[in-house]
Amino acid sequence: MNLDFTGIIPSMPYILEGVGITLQIAALAAVFGFILGTLLALCKISKIKALTWLADFYTSIFRGTPLVLQLMIIYFASPQLFGFQIEGYWAAVLSFSLNSGAYISEIIRGGILAVDKGQREAAMALGVPYTSMMANIILPQAYKNILPALMNEFITLTKESAIVTTIGVMDIMRRAYQVGGETFQYLEPLLFAGLIYYVLVMILTFIGKMVEKRLQHS
Repeated sequence: MNLDFTGIIPSMPYILEGVGITLQIAALAAVFGFILGTLLALCKISKIKALTWLADFYTSIFRGTPLVLQLMIIYFASPQLFGFQIEGYWAAVLSFSLNSGAYISEIIRGGILAVDKGQREAAMALGVPYTSMMANIILPQAYKNILPALMNEFITLTKESAIVTTIGVMDIMRRAYQVGGETFQYLEPLLFAGLIYYVLVMILTFIGKMVEKRLQHS
């Protein structure tokens, strides 16, 4: 095996430009997925059986099928489903958000159930409305407990975002693939892309550990 990175050095800044796209998709999906996951988690613990069933059914669909399949359905089938073509960038954000929401809902549900039952009983004894109890008492404690798990989900989203290259989004992987096609050297740009993902994950992992330590002392 003969590696020669000199041929792709001029293209490295071009590949690095994909970092912004990768992080944007992961960040937007994490925010929308968090909002959706919170709503699904509240439905799962609801006493209304229909809401519980719908939330569980949604989760089973998005956890039981490959993310790349969901991405391709939203992108390639959007003209047939909606009558217009969804742009690749927003198709990626939408599919990642819907998928992430299913996983985050389970994380949040576990966090809510982990809060001491005495908190809820005390709130009910004081006559605190259910909405205020969840918003001001239960959910803040749950979010604090599950923050490390949410950080891990964001890291996973960052890595899985590489599949957006299948629909032509100009992320890190897509740019590396293009450089490989131009230079007829695929191994070197792909290894460079792998290094970029590794550095991103290490940075996010470090931030996650710092947040977790901060919470332990809080």
